Amino acid sequence: MSAGTSRTPAPTRSTSRTSAPDRPGRVTVAVYAADPILRVGVVQQLRPRPEVDLFDDADAGRAQASLVVVDSVDDDVVALLHRLRHNSATRTGLVVGTLGSGTLQRVIECGVSAVLRRAEADQDRLLHLVLAMANGEGVLPGDLLGKLLTHMGGLQRSPLASREMSLSTLTTREADMLRLVSEGLDTAEIARKTSYSERTVKNVLHEITTRLQLRNRAHAVGYALRNGLI
Repeated sequence: MSAGTSRTPAPTRSTSRTSAPDRPGRVTVAVYAADPILRVGVVQQLRPRPEVDLFDDADAGRAQASLVVVDSVDDDVVALLHRLRHNSATRTGLVVGTLGSGTLQRVIECGVSAVLRRAEADQDRLLHLVLAMANGEGVLPGDLLGKLLTHMGGLQRSPLASREMSLSTLTTREADMLRLVSEGLDTAEIARKTSYSERTVKNVLHEITTRLQLRNRAHAVGYALRNGLI
């Protein structure tokens, strides 16, 4: 992928990369950006950090974390995200200028596990994003999560919503209950918090695990976190 021949973001070129076996414990990172200014900005933030090791073009496919840095999400960016999704060696994060709720759902479906606004992408937040991705965690700004849940709730209520969409997302009530599970609350505590009966709480959580073919509540929480749904 070359920024000179396509609008698709290309991986960063690092002149000081050391291969992963020489630096055990470091998270290997590839940075993709069609705009060289955006690429340089992220690379300069991450290069001094001892926790990460930047990979160049030749080794980008082996990076544990792939950061896609863009102003906005267009078809070229979506195509890149789809390609990265098929690489089991990496987890993908998005550093983006603007992102609406509908577009957020689109990038999550492309396998993006973490999102950070460019305006908030200082060194510490970029590092947190990379480390969270390497640990299999999802990262999403709180306001974007709220927009996503509202957007998906609208789709769930729409008669035009597809069955496939309902199988891969959560309603607002489901997300709220899973969030409380992730905080360590049991059925009775969740019932008190949400003003639902314990039977309803059990039914909702059972519906989530059954619909998404998950093993238990902990598995459901992990699924929702990985996909940025709570």
